[in-house]
Amino acid sequence: MSEYIAWFDHLSMNDVGLVGGKNASLGEMINHLSQVGVNVPSGFATTTTAYREFLSANGLVGRINQILAELDVDNINALSTVGRTIRGWILSAAIPDKILHAISQAYDKLVAGNHNHHDISFAVRSSATAEDLSDASFAGQQETLLNVQGLEQIFDAIKIVFASLYNDRAIAYRVHQGFPHEKVYLSAGIQKMVRSDLGASGVMFTLDTESGFREAVFITSAYGLGETIVQGIVNPDEFYVFKRGLAAGHPAILSRRLGTKGIEMVYADKKSTTDSLTLIRDVETARRMQFSLTDAQVEALARQAIIIEQHYGRPMDIEWALDGVDGQLYIVQARPETVESRNPVVLERYKLSSKGTLLAEGRAIGQKIGQGTARLILNTNQMHELEPGDVLITDMTDPDWEPIMKRASAIVTNRGGRTCHAAIIAREMGIPAVVGCGNATALITDGTKVTVSCAEGDTGRIYEGLLPYEHLTANTGNLPDLPVKIMMNVGDPSHAFSISRTPNQGVGLARLEFIINNRIGIHPKALLEFNSLSSDLKNQISRRIAGYSSPVNFYVEKLTEGIATLAAAFYPNPVIVRTSDFKSNEYAGLIGGSRYEPNEENPMIGFRGVSRYLDSTFRSCFELECRALRKVRDDMHLTNIEIMLPFCRTLEEAEQVTALMASHGLIRGQNGLRLIMMCEIPSNALLAEEFLQYFDGFSIGSNDMTQLTLGIDRDSSLVAHLFDERNPAVKKLLKMAIDTCRKQGKYIGICGQGPSDFPDFAIWLYQQGISSLSLNPDSVVDTWLRLSKVES
Repeated sequence: MSEYIAWFDHLSMNDVGLVGGKNASLGEMINHLSQVGVNVPSGFATTTTAYREFLSANGLVGRINQILAELDVDNINALSTVGRTIRGWILSAAIPDKILHAISQAYDKLVAGNHNHHDISFAVRSSATAEDLSDASFAGQQETLLNVQGLEQIFDAIKIVFASLYNDRAIAYRVHQGFPHEKVYLSAGIQKMVRSDLGASGVMFTLDTESGFREAVFITSAYGLGETIVQGIVNPDEFYVFKRGLAAGHPAILSRRLGTKGIEMVYADKKSTTDSLTLIRDVETARRMQFSLTDAQVEALARQAIIIEQHYGRPMDIEWALDGVDGQLYIVQARPETVESRNPVVLERYKLSSKGTLLAEGRAIGQKIGQGTARLILNTNQMHELEPGDVLITDMTDPDWEPIMKRASAIVTNRGGRTCHAAIIAREMGIPAVVGCGNATALITDGTKVTVSCAEGDTGRIYEGLLPYEHLTANTGNLPDLPVKIMMNVGDPSHAFSISRTPNQGVGLARLEFIINNRIGIHPKALLEFNSLSSDLKNQISRRIAGYSSPVNFYVEKLTEGIATLAAAFYPNPVIVRTSDFKSNEYAGLIGGSRYEPNEENPMIGFRGVSRYLDSTFRSCFELECRALRKVRDDMHLTNIEIMLPFCRTLEEAEQVTALMASHGLIRGQNGLRLIMMCEIPSNALLAEEFLQYFDGFSIGSNDMTQLTLGIDRDSSLVAHLFDERNPAVKKLLKMAIDTCRKQGKYIGICGQGPSDFPDFAIWLYQQGISSLSLNPDSVVDTWLRLSKVES
């Protein structure tokens, strides 16, 4: 280490003032984590002393401070002029000889032993003393140059990095975050390049960025150099990994999402930094349709991420690279996550009251709703057109856009994934954003009134018009203990992490239909008989199952991912998964479904539930559900999953279906497995004692129980006014079921709509001694508090 140069392996987080946050973090990891499995490329950094002497030697300190003191950063034109002026001064300045000499010596040492050192590439990265802090990300504020070769290019790159401290976005961001310009210094990190141009790269977070859920690692990945993900110009693959499972040595990937990965950034042939160091090219179709990482690589990355998080003691935002030459995974940056980790758990929900014409959709960032006038801004020259409260519609953003992003009520981009620049800044500013829409700028007309909803799960939607919505908040305080468990009904796994933050004691109903409909979309029989399908249907299915080894594997893995996500989100609390309860008309709506489904007059009481599972035409499809459930419980060891069977009409069906499940490895009591039966047919309550010979308890389905007790088609508007779970006949049957379960010491819960809709019905069930109430998430806190008053 010298006055002007510091080697990464001599640095730690105590050296932020010397080499900035990014370089100090690299040194910290090399020094403390390399021996426990974290792989960081070697290199050195210029010190902040070198930066200050560079400015001083060229007479720039006073000139820079004076011009910035007179600047109004909210004046876009003035900001642009001042930034361009300062950068010009720095780029035309000379690096003092003593600093050049120190850099040259360090470079010679770094390339020593490499015979073809002129072919070695370096990344030259900015590292400011005010960045990568726990309360401000400074994401992408300064420059990174990739594929820099030779000493002369490194000198040029260092000046470009120094100048980038005065990019327009960096100047504005410091002002908005309250950091004085003259107190922020820059270091340039010179690091051997990982050959991810021949492999893949991405970003990972040690929590879920949308909900703050701490038990998962979220990983994004695309081919080539990582700038495409950071800049938001590629839609990457996405993975979630369960930390507990990984620590225990179990398969731990909760979900996989195949990104389009249409482009990749690779090395360009060049002679100097005035030429392009990298180029962007299209990715061939075959590679787009494959995941850019193997499962083993995903889990290996997650292990490194967890080690880094444990060392720093806080959630982390990490950039990684897969070297296509040596096949190794490397960590190239690590910084504190700055948004969800600093937000307290506030129970806040946004909910659309109605829906309008859908204009576009993409990846939801945040969980809020924003609305206003759509303003198409396609380049920075149009920034002045965005008024406060407008919805920003653009192809993509980069850090140059930050001065205007804070004006927007919502942000919509054609490109980008959940770790791109637009997503990071939108989260930090608390603005809803929908990224990766594909063609939002073509679908949304400038000046249109729009509503941007990120409150519908993983998918963000842009609707025409200013739609009414609710903003719900709940003060959970210290919720009192109750003798009844308050559980939740959850369908879509993409909601699971956020909903799990609501006070709960588990999930009383997780519906497989949501996973089949939203994540699979194909009739299971069509996947089992894929080879016999028409070419058109095969092509349609092939596009959906891309990335998976076979049609059947796709079905089983997608079910597994959905179930595992629900299990992890609420672990160790029980999650009761109901096997599929589609009716024939609903199954017919899936791709290929019309080939296999009967046309029933009244499918509500037709070919559904256990009768379907036992039928020879569907038995092989039910086996796929059993395979997924067994994989989650036995392979991933998420044994908080319990299984519930719907619409079991007779004792004979109960006997047969439990035997069928046992033949597929799902045996009552084995590995703690509980089998629950939906109590939703009058015969279930009337023969409760007999049915309980085959099951570990009941979960009341009040919707079907009501329609079958009162003879009401619950989908008919003509008799809808007669549908009421509180009818004395219905309550009499429910009491029979509750009393029988209590007598036998078995589980008795309810997962129907009634307790969520009618507070008095919830109180009645509570008074009957029901074991659990499974409610819609938005009614949990109110019901909990209401029941506590009854108890007191």
